[in-house]
Amino acid sequence: MYEPRPEHKFSFGLWTVGNMGRDPFGEPVRGAKTPVELVHLLAEVGAWGVNFHDNDLVPIDATWAEREKIVADFKNALDETGIVVPMATTNLFTDPAFRDGAFTANDPAIRAYAIQKTMRAIDLGVELGATTYVFWGGREGVESDASKDVVEALRWFREGLDFLGAYVKDQGYDLEFALESKPNEPRADIYLATTGNMLAFISTLEHGDIVGVNPEVAHEHMAGLNFMHQVAQAWEMGKLFHIDLNDQWPGRYDQDLRFGSVSLKQAFWLVKFLEDVGYDRPRHFDAHAYRTADYEDVKAFARGCMRTYLMLEEKAEQFRNDQEIKELLSQITADDGTYAFWRGGYTADKAAQLKSHEFDRVALGGRAQPYERLDQLVVDLLLGAR
Repeated sequence: MYEPRPEHKFSFGLWTVGNMGRDPFGEPVRGAKTPVELVHLLAEVGAWGVNFHDNDLVPIDATWAEREKIVADFKNALDETGIVVPMATTNLFTDPAFRDGAFTANDPAIRAYAIQKTMRAIDLGVELGATTYVFWGGREGVESDASKDVVEALRWFREGLDFLGAYVKDQGYDLEFALESKPNEPRADIYLATTGNMLAFISTLEHGDIVGVNPEVAHEHMAGLNFMHQVAQAWEMGKLFHIDLNDQWPGRYDQDLRFGSVSLKQAFWLVKFLEDVGYDRPRHFDAHAYRTADYEDVKAFARGCMRTYLMLEEKAEQFRNDQEIKELLSQITADDGTYAFWRGGYTADKAAQLKSHEFDRVALGGRAQPYERLDQLVVDLLLGAR
């Protein structure tokens, strides 16, 4: 019942299943696998798509001939397995050139190099079929506010995205941008730290029509926010272009844990929301297996991400069909139409009628809602007691 199928659109990045278990305190524990090997690994576990940073696929110092050979081999692997490339992105954070940022670096040469690198990476992504391009500004920030003018840095960021948006349109690419936020790490403070910040920033862009967001569970949980609420706002604004699924203990470093392995209840509400609204874009798992894992356990990690999503999807359907829950929701949202007169937009007559209406404030304050009962029914459902 919980086997992934292509219509689920489950994807992983080369950097996720290819993570070698390195951390700031330890060297790699798993050997490197080639992009071709990782495509076959993903096909084995039943994934639909593979995503990549430019240098996950083509080393930053590769010659053109080396690039062409790598890309040709990768295309063959995609053809052999049926795996698709729905999203691509640029690594603007690993190389020492980006130690002070990319689009927001103080050095104009670095900002220009970042735009050049991104254009080339966009070309590569489109060549391989990507229709979404994610921007994560991992180095776009500061350790000391003495080092940068925030307003100027945001102008540089906007200038870069406007240039790249125009480039995509000029090339005739079928490509949308998705901006990914994070509050901190690797910088002490990263600009545009939350999905809400990104949504506001998009409204200032010249080509905001092709720019949305890529919210990530871990990044919003690091800030102590309710991830589903961030996703819901992006969806309501028509800007949920991509999503990164993983898990995270609040207040910790970016853990990128297996989806649903920590905050199962929050994961349930997220899955329920995505399925309720009919989200039909990739469900991308931006997570890593434990450092204790070998590659067999990496496969178990990848299967676990997808399996948990599908189990929670089933629970969401059960929630929708549970008679007791439906009765409670009907009670909670009951509306006999008494106050429909002011809805549907302002008129002077509506305002006058509403101002003259007599409300029983004491009675309103005495109304209770059975939220404890409803929430326990959700817990019962998730724990298999219903």
